[in-house]
Amino acid sequence: MVELRTPGEIDAMAAAGAVVARVLAASRTAAVDGLAGGVTPLDIDAVAQQVIADQHATSCYIGYHPVWAPTAYPAVTCISVNDEVVHVIPSDRRLQPGDLVSVDIACSLDGWAADAAISFVLGDDPDPKLLAQIETTERALAAGIEQMHRGNQLGDVSAAIGAVARAGGYGLLADHGGHGIGREMHGDPHVPNEGRPHRGMKFDVGLVLALEPMLLAGGKDGYVHLDDGWGVRTADGSMATHVEHTVAITPTGPRILTVE
Repeated sequence: MVELRTPGEIDAMAAAGAVVARVLAASRTAAVDGLAGGVTPLDIDAVAQQVIADQHATSCYIGYHPVWAPTAYPAVTCISVNDEVVHVIPSDRRLQPGDLVSVDIACSLDGWAADAAISFVLGDDPDPKLLAQIETTERALAAGIEQMHRGNQLGDVSAAIGAVARAGGYGLLADHGGHGIGREMHGDPHVPNEGRPHRGMKFDVGLVLALEPMLLAGGKDGYVHLDDGWGVRTADGSMATHVEHTVAITPTGPRILTVE
């Protein structure tokens, strides 16, 4: 069931979103500053866990156990590297200069959730192709956000995201997309990252969605699961980027909630 949020509830979600933004910033700093010392995704997850605790929030990830997953999720972040796309459990692999890293985090504060993700390249000499892929992913997200107005439809968001991705020659992760969000991290509706404009549910003030384009450099949409049943990587080994914001429809247009 799709629920609309009051202005006060959207403010509460924005408070949770500010925590998410702080955790993502701290995670990126931990990765960049720790690169020379052999930082691992597990190290970054530990930093994120401390920031969440310091903000008196809780992780939406740790202990999360959807019906399709073999086990409950054991960490507070999902950290994908290179050809990994989403839902990757942080590991003890040492990150290297040139690695493409995506960090995905959802937090709950006072009973309200927010969800966001960033992608970045480590090191002083990043591959321009990776920077271009990140920039395209961010433009796809921005295009989707721009469609978050009362009277528009779900297909308008999906079509806007997909148009930017396909124009860049990128694939889109099949079977995955954004989602409704509120008291719970995941809710209705599912938000595909490709679609036809002027189709689907009509938007109204108070709708809150997490939009999250996931672009694959190989131009194909296929994926495989990691052995743990959680992580997803590209089927062709191509690089993957993932960015996300939680966004509310207000009387004056879209409001991004996952910012400080």
